[in-house]
Amino acid sequence: LDWLATQNGRKKEDKCSWLMNIPEMHHSRAPGMTCLSALGSGVQGHYDDPINSSKGCGGVMRVAPIGLFLKPDVYTQKEIDRVGAESAAITHGHELGYMPAAMLVHIISKIVHGNTGLRAAVEDALAAMEEQYPCAKHIGELSAIIKKAITLSEEEISDVDAIRSLGEGWVAEETLAIAIYCALRYENDFSKAVTAAVNHDGDSDSTGAVTGNLLGAVCGGLVQRVGLVGDDNLRAGGQLGGEFRQLGVDVLDVLDG
Repeated sequence: LDWLATQNGRKKEDKCSWLMNIPEMHHSRAPGMTCLSALGSGVQGHYDDPINSSKGCGGVMRVAPIGLFLKPDVYTQKEIDRVGAESAAITHGHELGYMPAAMLVHIISKIVHGNTGLRAAVEDALAAMEEQYPCAKHIGELSAIIKKAITLSEEEISDVDAIRSLGEGWVAEETLAIAIYCALRYENDFSKAVTAAVNHDGDSDSTGAVTGNLLGAVCGGLVQRVGLVGDDNLRAGGQLGGEFRQLGVDVLDVLDG
């Protein structure tokens, strides 16, 4: 609820994060209305008791840290995936609001902790979702768009046309599919992948963020250590460049520890 307090202007005394002490974090940054309304309701949604029928991308774009920090030697992969789904379902109750979140968590977990390649991790995650949600009404839709993204990443097609055929990224399955397409297409070029992900007419900040999640996992500390995201690029993002770098260092410290 720290994040909610930064966006609705209400004071919160019991702060959980040092980020709450940064004045710039309290500027309204076009927060998702579904997240605001769900969190503001005081009710915690769950996929067994959905708070709404939203399949927006506000869930999938926030769950990447779960795949980083929950380790398979402590939790089973299914448990880790379920935490991803549960986190998204707090605010997004549609199957396609939380299943893509579980899938993203699975991919990142496999890459970071299982030393699995990106393509293999995506395919493993898709198989896991089909196994974990066999009775889900919309599992076929998720499977179809992810398979399409994989296929498009190997075809001679412009990024604009490929992304357009996957959607605009306003809903979670499209966000994840576009991110997977961009990450697979430019697996060895972080900058090109993110550039492709943000250059379309849809929810480009969300698709760019999830693409960064995927290739951040693939590149690991290289993103920070060899300058794939350098000081100039961080400063270009506005006043929070130093904070972004500190977050990156903190993540690396945790993972390396």
